[in-house]
Amino acid sequence: MSIFTPTNQIRLTNVAVVRMKRAGKRFEIACYKNKVVGWRSGVEKDLDEVLQTHSVFVNVSKGQVAKKEALISAFGTDDQTEICKQILTKGEVQVSDKERHTQLEQMFRDIATIVADKCVNPETKRPYTVILIERAMKDIHYSVKPNKSTKQQALEVIKQLKEKMKIERAHMRLRFILPVNEGKKLKEKLKPLIKVIESEDYGQQLDIVCLIDPGCFREIDELVKKETKGKGSLEVLNLKDVEEGDEKLE
Repeated sequence: MSIFTPTNQIRLTNVAVVRMKRAGKRFEIACYKNKVVGWRSGVEKDLDEVLQTHSVFVNVSKGQVAKKEALISAFGTDDQTEICKQILTKGEVQVSDKERHTQLEQMFRDIATIVADKCVNPETKRPYTVILIERAMKDIHYSVKPNKSTKQQALEVIKQLKEKMKIERAHMRLRFILPVNEGKKLKEKLKPLIKVIESEDYGQQLDIVCLIDPGCFREIDELVKKETKGKGSLEVLNLKDVEEGDEKLE
């Protein structure tokens, strides 16, 4: 049983631990909470704002610092700052069960908020409340995936909810102004991507107002640019076609 003296034992508090396994051994660094994500996304560039200490540990919670020989064997260097950067970039952030639960709860709420914001009841065109979407997500036993973005998961949730309730993404209202010659041919190509044509006017140019699924916007935009060689224009009139009024479906 080894006895740790103050020289190779460091006590830290309010710490986020990032761990990496290398050469069969475990190495850890001690970071300030909420700073790891900032470093990885490039928002935080000052290493001293992220690391509590430039020491590499075998166990942060016990304050056990890694030996020089172990570092050279695993990383090929004993430059602790460089090793800290490697672990910070590629290591796994350790979170407590309580923190993980809080994060998942927040993500669940965020996903429900995105779904409520993007969707309506297709019959009434009225939006759903976040509370109702949360309840529906619980009914289908939706399990949050911490490594996937909330936006990606919201799109998955919409697909799954469609099987259980009347819900669809709110349509986007667009206006096309197209040269008449190209416009007639282009309209045929656009038809499968358009949900409803609300108006069309043939004058010197073809003027169409229509509703589309937001997921088709990029494809439509590229098609208009390509087929009209930049002469056609596309204008977003409404991001969401929703019935006016404060009432929401509970």
